[in-house]
Amino acid sequence: MNTLLITGTDFQVGKTTVLMALIAYWQKYRQKYCNPKNHPASGQLGIMKPIDCFTSPAQRDCDRLLRLFQLDQTPAEMTPVAIESAAGLPMAADQAGVKIDLEILWQQLQQLQQQRDFVLLEAWGGLGSALNAQTTVADLAWDWRIPTLLVVPVQPGTVAQAVSNVALARQAKVHLKGIVLNAVSPCSTQDWDNWAPIELIQSLTHQPVLGCIPYLDHLQAMEADPPLDQRVDQLMDRLVNVVSDWDLERLLPVVMDWVA
Repeated sequence: MNTLLITGTDFQVGKTTVLMALIAYWQKYRQKYCNPKNHPASGQLGIMKPIDCFTSPAQRDCDRLLRLFQLDQTPAEMTPVAIESAAGLPMAADQAGVKIDLEILWQQLQQLQQQRDFVLLEAWGGLGSALNAQTTVADLAWDWRIPTLLVVPVQPGTVAQAVSNVALARQAKVHLKGIVLNAVSPCSTQDWDNWAPIELIQSLTHQPVLGCIPYLDHLQAMEADPPLDQRVDQLMDRLVNVVSDWDLERLLPVVMDWVA
């Protein structure tokens, strides 16, 4: 399948950071190998975050992504269900009077898959987050048969989060590709070794750690201020450099085919 689902162990663990890093890497190598000026249809990437809840319109991920990247999509195409609410699902949908029809979202994803070479799909919340009274993100990953990447934050409890979420993925029969570790706050090399020992995580979960993301201060600065061109360029370069060290054959086989 030409789709990768990015989920995490919880909210605020860095799913959107991982998404941005993969977009930046894709766009750099599309420009280098696909020559989109001569062949506009080649190497087209689709982005979808089917459901998003936010406390103010300024926090909408789709608007930030469209501002940072040249994506040929509208906010409604990227995020079909957008709910302004501080509550989580399914409460936010109930309070807003919004019906979340997973079948319609599936059809929209299928349409995007037909139009693009590859689709990056960011999940709502964590793997165990509820979409409605019957369905979690893990259930959806299995129902839609989408290969899945698990983002785990580097902090005290990293190992427990990784083990418990991989167990959930296994129970739900999710096709888990592996784990990315993300530093959500500044941490020393010693902190990383203590909180997120890679060999131990791989041994306990039987899943590969496909990549690591250090704390990105440029990203935090962009959250606080309107992005300047220089700041955006610095962030994109940093993201591409980070992703270059990942096991991309498992995550972006299309790009690796270009490079080969």
